[in-house]
Amino acid sequence: MAVRHRLIQVSPSAVWTVLADGGRYADWVVGTSDAHVVRGQWPQTGAAIRYEVWLGPVRLCNETVVRRCEEGLCLELEAHAGVLGTARIAIELRPWGEYCLVIVDEHPLQGAGGRLHNVGFETLIQLRHRAMLARLARLCESEAPDDGRARSAMSDTSTVSGRSGTGHA
Repeated sequence: MAVRHRLIQVSPSAVWTVLADGGRYADWVVGTSDAHVVRGQWPQTGAAIRYEVWLGPVRLCNETVVRRCEEGLCLELEAHAGVLGTARIAIELRPWGEYCLVIVDEHPLQGAGGRLHNVGFETLIQLRHRAMLARLARLCESEAPDDGRARSAMSDTSTVSGRSGTGHA
């Protein structure tokens, strides 16, 4: 089972805003493009997103279905990857001080992915999750409203030696 976590420096509600927008799925899920909702209202249980995955010159059209949703807390998905089978992907959001700890847990359910699951496959999933969580963090943190952190950091370095903008750290 591939479990990975990342502290994202925004509130859980800011992370949930990105996860709850089905049209943005390809912005944070590694390897996907052209995501769009095909059934239901994302992220309600039963809703589905269809997207493209390119493996070299081969284009696959895959689908992910919401299996469980607790608004603002967790999103459990079942990814259908054709002949590769299906996988369960659980995304949990935990408040961590003023930030959000995001925990992703993925494992194969059916098909070739389940039969071929081994340490090497697990390593690939871990690398994919690292990249996916980095994308999600960049996306959430770049869109978060300014909370004063940047201003206070700038004011700390801009007045060193009493002269604005000329100090050295």
